[in-house]
Amino acid sequence: MSGIIGYVGKKEAYPILIHGLNCFEFRGYDSVGVVTVDKNEFELRKFAGKLAEFKEKNEANQPKGNIGLAHSRWATHGMADENNAHPHVSYSGRLAIVHKGIVENYSSLKEKLIKDGFEFKSDTDSEVLINWIEHIQSKSQKSLQESIQIALNQVVGAYSIIVLDKEENALYAARKGAQLVIGVGAEEEEFIITTDTSPLGGYTSQVIYMEEEDVYRLAPGEKINLLNLDNLQKSPVIEEFEEELHAIEKGDFDHFMLKEIYEQPKAIIDSYRGRMSAVEGWIKLGGITEYRNKLNKAKRIVFAACGTSWHASLVGKYLIEELAGIQVSVEYASEFRYRKPVIGNEDVFVAISQSGETADTIAAIELAKHKQALIYGICNSVGSTISKMSHAGSYTHAGQEIGIASTKAFTSQVVILTLMALQLADYKGNLSKTQLNSILYELEQIPSKVEEILKLDAEVKKIAKVYHQANNFLFLGRGANYPIALEGALKLKEISYIHAEGYPAAEIKHGPIALIDENMPVVVLATNDSAYDKIVSNIQEIKARKGKVIAIVNKGDTVIKEIADHSIEIPKTLELFAPLLSVVPLQLLAYHIAVWRGADVDSPRNLTKSVTVE
Repeated sequence: MSGIIGYVGKKEAYPILIHGLNCFEFRGYDSVGVVTVDKNEFELRKFAGKLAEFKEKNEANQPKGNIGLAHSRWATHGMADENNAHPHVSYSGRLAIVHKGIVENYSSLKEKLIKDGFEFKSDTDSEVLINWIEHIQSKSQKSLQESIQIALNQVVGAYSIIVLDKEENALYAARKGAQLVIGVGAEEEEFIITTDTSPLGGYTSQVIYMEEEDVYRLAPGEKINLLNLDNLQKSPVIEEFEEELHAIEKGDFDHFMLKEIYEQPKAIIDSYRGRMSAVEGWIKLGGITEYRNKLNKAKRIVFAACGTSWHASLVGKYLIEELAGIQVSVEYASEFRYRKPVIGNEDVFVAISQSGETADTIAAIELAKHKQALIYGICNSVGSTISKMSHAGSYTHAGQEIGIASTKAFTSQVVILTLMALQLADYKGNLSKTQLNSILYELEQIPSKVEEILKLDAEVKKIAKVYHQANNFLFLGRGANYPIALEGALKLKEISYIHAEGYPAAEIKHGPIALIDENMPVVVLATNDSAYDKIVSNIQEIKARKGKVIAIVNKGDTVIKEIADHSIEIPKTLELFAPLLSVVPLQLLAYHIAVWRGADVDSPRNLTKSVTVE
């Protein structure tokens, strides 16, 4: 969700700011804007639309200046129009702000400001925030850094902000619940403040990972000034980061999503590489090993996640209860903090997020920490907020995922959860050495089996063409394939805008069967050996009501192929690994349906890659 960047130094700010917005483009946004300072005056450019149009519009007359801010916005408060686009300038015209997050109490602050004579040009909470900072500074006669401290102590919500003071030629930055990093140029002559390290490549390898509730003042050639919200002076910690040299390119693929579907064999290998050995029969996730005793004695494991990561959590529940015999509950992170969950120091709390910056999941972690649960984080982004908040955890190593609809990040999460379940089962003595070796050997075969499925791409594309004009879809699965039915439905909704629902296959007769007619495509995941006959019965119920069945079956299946309208044969595997294979044809199906419908696959409407507001 949205990206913010600020620059101050000796170079022209505009090209650096635009480079940053290019790096953020995959996050999802609806407007963009840039402000620079030239001859002590703001040059403000804002646009409701895509970055390419903004750049074209400003190509002949680029804003000048060696200091500036830029923002790509995903609408929260106020429509996606030019007035609500960032940056926002304070009422006096001295300060500008870019803001990522939400100020929950903005309405009450705005009322006070209006009574004090402030006027507003937008409907955003961000304009309220910059004026609240200015209001405090004018009333208290304190420095801007101190005024930001006071303002943020009065703000309810999550934020990353960069404030530009055109009179001081300085930037101020602070964060809470959303990542912000500072790239430091040679001898502190320039600074780039940004949502993540992606815009820093080619400019600097020196970075400060900002801590929550710290307020930085940054000016060229001056020592970095750092205070926390309690007004305590701190020393910044400057680290080296490894620059990602590879360009973000689609290669021969039409979309990033398709490219990332095809990258799954590598992502799966990267996620288990060095963490297991089929020959020697061991699994070693660092965080699990470190807290072995705590996990062995865990009364319960609680998963909290959102969206696709929530579906991965459901797979994790199935695997851990099946293999390790530990009770697992799966929570929507967005609901967890708004009730009184029963969780304590005997529980393990597992937070899953691709970005590591999901606001709802971060809020759930804070509550679980307060209840003294052990926090285990699973995410794909090194140095993210969730990775720092966790006592222990595992990175998925999926690589950068550009497409908003998650694919390889999901399968990588499932790999980590599979290893977690197997390691806990091994600790508890639930698996013999022979069993463990056999299971791990099969896990090593999963990448090549995914490659086999990818060879069916053309076949899936033909099926997609048949159903791309459907208005509704049902997805059915049993056991560990039920979360995959949910994930398949979500993928289709996200990128094609077709209404779709996922259900446990046995639940169809408890209501959803009323929806089935000749216009209702039903995708059935039918790879479960343990419930095969029941799945056959479910398909017969659908066909008796003229429903159209697309079945995902094991290679060599003959029974279901006879009764389904379409069958996609995938390699056979152990039932506990079925999710890693059965999800792939559903990703391809969603992708091709969306393409046939002419949808923007990589940037679907109203969605963003990293949801950093609650």
